Amino acid sequence: MGKNNGLGSDILEKFQQYFLLWLTGGIAYFYLEIMFRGYSHYSMIICGGFCFLFVGQTGLDILYEKSRFYIVKIMAASALIITTLEFVTGLIVNIMFDLKVWDYSRVKGNLMGQVCLPYTLLWGVLGLLCVYMTYMIQRFILE
Repeated sequence: MGKNNGLGSDILEKFQQYFLLWLTGGIAYFYLEIMFRGYSHYSMIICGGFCFLFVGQTGLDILYEKSRFYIVKIMAASALIITTLEFVTGLIVNIMFDLKVWDYSRVKGNLMGQVCLPYTLLWGVLGLLCVYMTYMIQRFILE
């Protein structure tokens, strides 16, 4: 994004970069849900944004380590991060506020109806896309 003069400008620039990544992930996930489920909820913008932000940064850190099995590590980290954030979001929107945004209670391997094993595996795969998109945004938009 350009050169800065001072610590305050550096912090503002970093905030803008993270906000752009968060917003990109949130909007992308919101519309992905609409495509596949036919509807979504605004809480998915919030949760999806944080998932995209954390998975993208964690995945890039793993990628830059140039370690063996980096794809498996990225997928495992993605599954863990997204499932954790989905669980916390579910506790808030579905249990605390009773908004009934989703319910996995009929899916085998679920935890309190908020997360389930099949989606955890899907999040691992989706995480690879998040890392790729984060890299592209950082490389071609934020530099």
